[in-house]
Amino acid sequence: MSIIPMLAQSAFEPETIAILVSVFETAWQKVEQSGSRFASPGYKRVAQEIIAKRIIEMAQRGGRDPAELAEDAVAYLQRSFA
Repeated sequence: MSIIPMLAQSAFEPETIAILVSVFETAWQKVEQSGSRFASPGYKRVAQEIIAKRIIEMAQRGGRDPAELAEDAVAYLQRSFA
C-alpha cells in the first residue's frame, strides 16, 4: 500500500506530496522496526491505511514537520488500535 493514491485528489502541492510520501515511508519503517503485530501480513494493509490517513489529516491541519508527522502517525496507531 502506498499513500500516493490517497493524495492523488488532494489539494497539496507536489512538493508537499513528496514530503508526505517520505513521512509515510518513515512511519512505516518505525512500525516494522518495532516488531509490532501491525507489521505482520494480517494487519499490514489496514495499519498502513490508518497511518496514511493520519498523516494526511495532520497535514491538512497544518502539520509540516516530517519527524513530528511520522511520530504522531505511529503513536496514533499504537494508542488507538493496540
